[in-house]
Parts: sequence; structure tokens; C-alpha cells
Amino acid sequence: MATHSAAARIGELRTLLHRYGHQYYVLDQPEVPDAEYDRLFRELQALEEAHPDLQSPDSPTLRVGGQVLDGFIKVRHQVAMLSIRTETDIEATGAQNFDGRVRRELGLAADAAPVEYVAELKFDGLAINLRYENGVLMQAATRGDGEIGEDVTQNIRGINQIPLRLPADAPPVLEVRGEVYMRRDAFAALNERQREKIALGAKGEKTFVNPRNAAAGAVRQLDPAISRQRPLSFFAYGWGEITPAEQGGPAFETHYQTLLTLRSWGFPVAGQTSLATGADDLIAFHQRIGKERDQLPYDIDGVVYKVNSLALQKQLGFVTREPRWAVAHKYPAQEQLTTVEAIDVQVGRTGKLTPVAKLAPVFVGGVTVTNATLHNEDEARRKDVRIGDTVIVRRAGDVIPEVVSVLPGKRLPGAEPFTMPRICPVCGSAAVREEGEADYRCTGGLFCKAQRKEAILHYAQRRAVEVEGLGDKLVEQMVDANIIQTLPDLYKLGLTALTALDRMAQKSAQNIVAALEKSKSTTLPRFLYGLGIRHVGEATAKELARHFGKLDSIMDATEARLLEVSDVGPIVATSIRTFFDQPHNREVVEQLRACGVTWEESEPAAQTPKPLAGKTFVITGTLPTLSRDEAKDRLEAAGAKVAGSVSKKTHYLVAGEEAGSKLVKAQELGVAVIDEAGMLALLA
Repeated sequence: MATHSAAARIGELRTLLHRYGHQYYVLDQPEVPDAEYDRLFRELQALEEAHPDLQSPDSPTLRVGGQVLDGFIKVRHQVAMLSIRTETDIEATGAQNFDGRVRRELGLAADAAPVEYVAELKFDGLAINLRYENGVLMQAATRGDGEIGEDVTQNIRGINQIPLRLPADAPPVLEVRGEVYMRRDAFAALNERQREKIALGAKGEKTFVNPRNAAAGAVRQLDPAISRQRPLSFFAYGWGEITPAEQGGPAFETHYQTLLTLRSWGFPVAGQTSLATGADDLIAFHQRIGKERDQLPYDIDGVVYKVNSLALQKQLGFVTREPRWAVAHKYPAQEQLTTVEAIDVQVGRTGKLTPVAKLAPVFVGGVTVTNATLHNEDEARRKDVRIGDTVIVRRAGDVIPEVVSVLPGKRLPGAEPFTMPRICPVCGSAAVREEGEADYRCTGGLFCKAQRKEAILHYAQRRAVEVEGLGDKLVEQMVDANIIQTLPDLYKLGLTALTALDRMAQKSAQNIVAALEKSKSTTLPRFLYGLGIRHVGEATAKELARHFGKLDSIMDATEARLLEVSDVGPIVATSIRTFFDQPHNREVVEQLRACGVTWEESEPAAQTPKPLAGKTFVITGTLPTLSRDEAKDRLEAAGAKVAGSVSKKTHYLVAGEEAGSKLVKAQELGVAVIDEAGMLALLA
């Protein structure tokens, strides 16, 4: 086929596929069978492969293309993506409050005509800005902080509801704003596929908590192929930069007119969007959508009201960074009455003790709830929840059920107040609550069954003792099969036990055994860090090892002696002392030694001043010659503390190439910014 005829056919196919796709994905009115669409799609792919010079950014084939990214490029919005105010009154009067504020700001008399609004749904998804230039989708960006977002164009191209090319009457520059979301049925199907993968032993797979998280995670995937596996949808609700009317752009007068025009250009706009006149119509809309909420095919957490007239919007303006002409009116969380049958204490993977109310089953927020968190002892006492109480249960955030309040009038005689146990209900170790914290924690980290998986994974990680190949799935199998009860059991593993596990071949088992043997030779700082003592990070472990030289000296040190270490304060000293006061933990350490885990020990280090003692650094971006870990090690060796985020307490930010939000924050706070050369100069 000659080039000119190929170009003509490619143009024809793109036009057809755009039209068929819009009819199928947006209008839900397919014009041709799937097989015909697929046939035309394959023909277009073949032509574009044969004539790469005819490729175009608006081609339907780009919905399934794209390379894996190293990271997201920052995008500065031409028009800031501002948030809107949330009406705190979730009853019908919330609409009246908004209408009253608008009328006062406009100076309208009581007998003046009602204000016209547009009433919309408040979707529970991720805000996106779509930029079109000369009718072609050129860029898609997340909201970010409102001023700067992330370029997610490759992933957004995979959403079939978003047009890649606009009709000829679209303006030269158009930014469309809307919400990327996931339908409930698509979310259920996605999680079902995830469960099947997990059942087959796939590594790194998980189920998702809710559609919003699944949608946001898909948009921010660096690999577009993974993003395309999550079925996403889109609704348009506004615009950003647009060619002005005097330069050939549309002359909009109302917000509703804009939405109708966006719909005519191929963008999906929620069918519930409607005009409302005055507060009474807003109240009616809020109540109607509230009744329909559970039947909607997607999640919403409220509705949005916007003044329809663009001239009035301009007159009303903004307060701080929120428009006066719009508000989000949320719904009350769904609540039900039930009774508390028991109060159990659960121990989390990190040792946190959480009181949980065991409830008579009740249907709340679309699911049957039998457990509700009481968060911690203070919260349980504040609400005064007791066994036998009648309580109001709410699904907070539509995810985690919680007890809102108690009906004291229905309390049974003799009901006892809840008291948090002072010993772990799983392993019997002491449960302690550190000063300034709300939670009690089990101190038997190396012994407690509830913390077993977390303790093993922490011990085996790269920055600790490092057992290569010992990942989440394998540890979970070994713990669930009761092959491993404490850390020393790792070193008693043999090929027979390992090969008996699912998806564990002979070679893989041999590799694990070899990695375990290699891990026996470690360093004192790595071993200390691997024990998982609360508040003892890598830097603190290094300081402890340098200061004391020997493990026994650390285990026997008083809090006063521990406080002599430069990186140890009162909370850390108490945590270390509490950890080694537990016989279970000392026993595990001795068993690890007996299994052959060794490290070099030395005499206590001489107390010499360190040049960067008391200074806090943060590292961001890619340094020219040093990895981040190497830079961190050098700074810590000079007495500095290396933090993960910038704050007012940060003394220096070490910035390499592609420094992102940390650099922006450092500049805002006036933190000194240096490069690798500057850091090396300080070290020298």
C-alpha cells in the first residue's frame, strides 16, 4: 500500500475507532460487534507498525502502549487545582447555610430572586487534569498539592472513556478536570482476580481495600501495563486553562453550559448532574441522591453545589484557596444500633494492642459488621464501652467499623468498665505504654506469636542481618505451617522442611539454606537493628555498638548508662531496657548465638567529638558518585542524624538530580540546600 493511501486508511480507521469507542464506553450504545472493533483495531496496529512515521499521539492504539517509567515528571498546573470547602453541617440545613452565605456575599435582599446552582455528585476517586492542544490529548496530571502534580499521561490514555482527540469545534487549548474512579462491579472483579493470583502463589499480589485506593494506585503505577489491568472510569466536572473567547475559544456564560459542551465533545458527565434553583432544590437533590447512594454503581461521599453563573462566580471570588461559589455537602456516616457481646484485645504485627468490640451482627454501610475497633484504652474509657452495652456503630470512612457512642440508659446492671491488660494476651510478655503515646505494646517482639512474621521479616531484611530470598510469602507459609516459632528456628531449617512448602523447588530451598548460613556472619549494629527493638533504628544501633563494643554490655546497661550514647534519649533508653528485661527476648538472643550467629566485638570506643554531631540531614535525588545508603553511612559516622523528611529541625538538605518535593519544602522552610560536593566538604 502506498504511503498516501496508508495515511488515508489510518485516518479513516482512527475516526471509526474513536466513534465506536465513544459509543461503547461513554454512551453504552455499541454500534458494531466486539469482533468488528477488534478487526479494525488490529488493522490499524499493523498499518502503524508498517508506517511508524504516521504514528500520532491521538491514535487509539496508544491506549495499550507505553513504556515503564523510572518515575513521574512534575507538572506545574497553568491554573491551580484548588479544593472546595466541605459543609460541616451534614443535615439538610447544610444546603441552606451555603445558599445563605452566597446570598450575603452577593448582597441580595431577602425578596430577591433565588440563585441558580448546578448540583453534582462528589465522587470518591482521584482528581485529574487533562490537557488538550489542538484537539489532541497531550498531558494528564494529578492534582498533587494544587500547584504541582505528576504526569500520568501513559496511564490515563488507557481509560477508554477519556477521548484522545476532540471534535473540530474544541478550542486550541483546553484543560478538562474530573475524577478517575473505579466502579463497584469492576472493583469486585479486580479483587476476585487478585485472590485467584494469591491462591496460585503469585508474589507481591494483594487485594485492595476500596475502589478509591485501587483507582489511585492504578493511576500512579510506573508500569502502564499494570495500570491497564485495573478497569478505570472517568467523569468530567470542570475545566482549567482554556483559550479565551477573544482568541477563538468558547464564550461560556454558565457552568452548566460548560458541562453540556464537554459532554458534546465526548467527555462523560454524570447523569445526575442537574440545575437547582435556591436552597429548596439543593435540599431536594441532597435527599434524593442520599436515597439512591447505595444503588449507584460507584462510590460517592456527598454532593457538590456550584453557583451556575460564571459572572457571579467571578464576583464571589475565593477565600484563602477555596471558591466562595462552591461547596461539598457530605452525608452522615451510616450508623446502626447493636450490642457488645465481648471486648477482645488483638495484638498487631508490630505489637500494638487494640481493644475490639465483638458485636451482635449488624448490617452497616453495605456489609455485615461483627467487630468494631475501640482504638486504644483512652478511647474505650472515653466512650465507656462495656460488655452488654447497646452501642451505635458506624463504618468510619466507609471502611473501618467503629463504636460511636453508648446508650447508657440500656446498660445492664453490674457491667464492668474496660481495662487494658498489662500483659500480652498472646505471649504473656509485659505490655507497656510509653510516655506521650496512646497505645500499649507487647514487649515480647522476638517471642510473641502475633509478631512472629514481622519479627522474622525485619531480622532478614537487607539493612539488618540479611537473608536473601526470605520474603513475605515464604515467611507467611513457614509461620502458618508452624515450622518457625522463633527466630532461632530459621537456622534449624533443612531442605526437607523447605521443599515441602508450596512452590518451593529443590534449588530454591538450597538457596535459602545457603543464605541462612551466610547470614550467620554479621555485624553487631546489624544484629542489634535486626532484633527489632522499638525506636532502635540503624543509626542508633551503630551508636550503641560503637559506644559499648559488646552485646552483653548493651543488654546489661542501666538506663543511665544507655543515656550516655549520643543518639539515645529517655524514651529509647527505656525501650532498650524493657526489651532486654524480658526473659523471652534474652533467651532468643542466646539461642541465635548458639546457632552460630557471630559478629566482631571490640572495646568501648573512646569518646571523641564528631564534627556533625547534633546536625540533621535529609538526602533527596540522585547523587553523582554516592548511593543514598553510602551518603547516609558517611553522615552517620560523622555524628549526624539522617531523617526521611524535611522539617524545621532539618539543618541541611543534600540534593542530587531530580530532587522533588523535599527540595521545594526545604526552600519554603529556608533549610540550607547543598550538593554532594558540599556534603563531602562538611565531612572533611
